[in-house]
Amino acid sequence: MHEAVAVNPWAMLAYLVSGVCFILALRGLSSPSTSRRGNRFGMAGMALAVITTLLTHQGSILEIAGAIVIGGGIGLVTAKRIEMTAMPQLVAAFHSLVGLAAVLVAIAAYLNPEAFGILQPDGLDIFPSSRIEMGLGIAIGAITFSGSVIAFLKLNGTMSGKPIMLPGRHVINLATLAAILILVGIFHLDTPGLFWAIAILSFVIGFLLIVPIGGADMPVVVSMLNSYSGWAAAAMGFTLHNTAMIITGALVGSSGAILSYIMCRAMNRSFISVIAGGFGGDAGGAASGEAKEQRPWKRGSAEDAAFLMSQAEQVIIIPGYGMAVAQAQHALREMGDVLKARGVTVKYAIHPVAGRMPGHMNVLLAEANVPYDEVFELEDINSEFAQTDVAFIIGANDVVNPAAKTDKSSPIYGMPVFDVNKAKTVLFIKRSMGGVGYAGVDNDVFYQDNTMMLLADAKKMVEEIVKAMAH
Repeated sequence: MHEAVAVNPWAMLAYLVSGVCFILALRGLSSPSTSRRGNRFGMAGMALAVITTLLTHQGSILEIAGAIVIGGGIGLVTAKRIEMTAMPQLVAAFHSLVGLAAVLVAIAAYLNPEAFGILQPDGLDIFPSSRIEMGLGIAIGAITFSGSVIAFLKLNGTMSGKPIMLPGRHVINLATLAAILILVGIFHLDTPGLFWAIAILSFVIGFLLIVPIGGADMPVVVSMLNSYSGWAAAAMGFTLHNTAMIITGALVGSSGAILSYIMCRAMNRSFISVIAGGFGGDAGGAASGEAKEQRPWKRGSAEDAAFLMSQAEQVIIIPGYGMAVAQAQHALREMGDVLKARGVTVKYAIHPVAGRMPGHMNVLLAEANVPYDEVFELEDINSEFAQTDVAFIIGANDVVNPAAKTDKSSPIYGMPVFDVNKAKTVLFIKRSMGGVGYAGVDNDVFYQDNTMMLLADAKKMVEEIVKAMAH
């Protein structure tokens, strides 16, 4: 079967074209203004790869078509029903399915290698190289699956977002990873039970790597698992001699790794420690996890906020996950439009880890048609807070928490944050003073003299502010 694909020049050309489409998709997704075009290239490339595979491989077209219809139908319904607030969970769930698919394909190839064309000429054993590739595929796929399941549970709130520290976790993780690598290395010896041992240990290490990671670092986890899913697909592509899988998997794996590296730099985290698991969660970081309600703070109203922003020359808006939960992005854009009509300069400051996945806030603001030239990343706007009249924080906490710079016991220590405390006035929307951010850390900004707390649902509060401005 695979030999037919390998010698078919038209199939190879089609896979090459699909690979080019995937590269153009990644290029398009690098900018909000070209992201739609990038998505179209990605869809066209995948459609071409799937059609080529169906035409050049033997098998029941009806069965495959039925599977595509069922899977595509589930994906379509899910995509239409899912809310933007649940998009990170959806991404984690999709990563788990990619990992599980790699595991299932590896199992099928191991149990019936003849059907996959990976038997040696004597027909007695699998090619040694195919065994190594198969071992890597099932290992990475299993890690992706179990890790993504834990990420989904944390993002969904089913499991606590706080780091779960197991005794001796670093020793356990290193020993388990070393055992997996050794087993993959000797898998070509065809020792009974090695395949299943690799699978079981990989499922276990995926769980162990993700449970120690706290909520504030989940965006990095999502991008890391995205990378893993790509490498799992690439490994199985080598096993199956499928060029399209190799190209696609390598692109996803490398781009996900680069994104993880960029986010680690943005968070001042070690890239190696991300791969090892349990970063950002050592030692007593949760000591300040309870909000200190006994400290004095000032409460404001929508009318107060409307007056302060209307009199300002510049307002910087910092959105966070609370905005996503309240679906307040459209009301926020309307407020920005009203302020701009009054001559106020409005800018949006986006932290790399705001929300629950990379680019979460960018997606929400784009959905609300916020102009791209008004959206700035941390390093491009952080110096402006000292000259800004109002810092308007809506549903964010950890990304504006000065504890990241001052409290070495904090789980977010070392993470770059917005210097909102330097603004003349800070307006902070959150539901109540009793809650803390996803990392479980109280925020000293709440209690500053220049901070006014706006305690309400984010969407309702912004709508009230807009109404107050109209009077």
